[in-house]
Amino acid sequence: MSDPAARGAAEEASAFSHPAVAPDASAAYGEHPDQVIDFYAPRGGATRAPLVVALHGGAWRSPYDRAHLTPFVDFLARRGFAVASVEYRRGGGLPRQGGGAPVAGRWPETFDDVAAALDAVPELAAAHLPRADTGRIVLTGHSAGGQLALWAAARHVLPAGSPWRLSGPPPLRGVVALAPVAHFGRAVELGVCGGAVTELLGGPDAAGERAASADPSRLLPTGIATIVVQGRDDLVVPPAVADAYADAAAAAGEVVGLTLLEGVGHFPLIDPAADACAVVAEEIAQLAW
Repeated sequence: MSDPAARGAAEEASAFSHPAVAPDASAAYGEHPDQVIDFYAPRGGATRAPLVVALHGGAWRSPYDRAHLTPFVDFLARRGFAVASVEYRRGGGLPRQGGGAPVAGRWPETFDDVAAALDAVPELAAAHLPRADTGRIVLTGHSAGGQLALWAAARHVLPAGSPWRLSGPPPLRGVVALAPVAHFGRAVELGVCGGAVTELLGGPDAAGERAASADPSRLLPTGIATIVVQGRDDLVVPPAVADAYADAAAAAGEVVGLTLLEGVGHFPLIDPAADACAVVAEEIAQLAW
C-alpha cells in the first residue's frame, strides 16, 4: 500500500479488530474506578515468569482505556510472561478550546495513578498472580503509555520535592517504550495527537513548569536499561520524537536502544497479527530473561 495515510488506517483497523481478552484477575490500587490493574497469567512455561507491567496509550484521553491493549497483553502472556495491565485516570469532558477530542490527561491525577500503581504492583501481583516473578519486572507502554512508562522509570530523578519522587531507582529490569511521546518539545512542534502534550500539562500557562516533572527527555540519565521501539512510517508519533529522546539521552551520557522498524506505523507494535509485535516481545525478553 503506497499511501502512508491509507496504510496507517489499515494498520489501526487491524490492531483494533481483535476481541478484548478478559484478565485472569483484577485488583484495585485505589478507590477510583479507573484505579485498577488486570493480571494475565503466563500460558505454560516456567513456574515463575518475568512480570511485564503494561501501560496503554490513547493520548491520555478518556475514550481510550486498557481494553484495546488486551490482545497485546494476552499475546505476551502466550509468550510466557506474566502481565499486569494498568488503568489510570485520563482526561475527559470538553476540550479547552472547543471542538475536537476530549482533553488529554488529568494533572496531577494521571501521574498520581501511575506512581501508585507501580508502587502497588509487587504486593498485588503476589496476591493475584503467584506465578509472577516480581524480581524480574519489565515496564512497557505504547504511545502515551510509552511516555508514562519512561516517566515511571525515572521517578528517582524527578525534581526535589516532587510527590512522585523515589529515593532510589525503581526495581526494574528495564523499559521497552513503544512509539512513546518521549520528547515533549519535539512532540509539540509536530502537533502530536492534536496538541495532547500541552493539554496533559494543563495548558500553555502551566506547561513550562510542569514539563520538568513529566517530560521523559528532561529526566535523564535514569540508569535503567531502556529500549525504544519505533516504526519508521509512524504518522501518529513520528520517529523524530524518538530520535530527539535518544539524542537527549546521549547528551546526558546515557545510551538508549532505538529499534527502528522499516515499513511499520504506529499500531503494529501492539497488534498480535503483525510481525512488529513479535519484535516487541523479543525486546522485552532480552531484558526480562
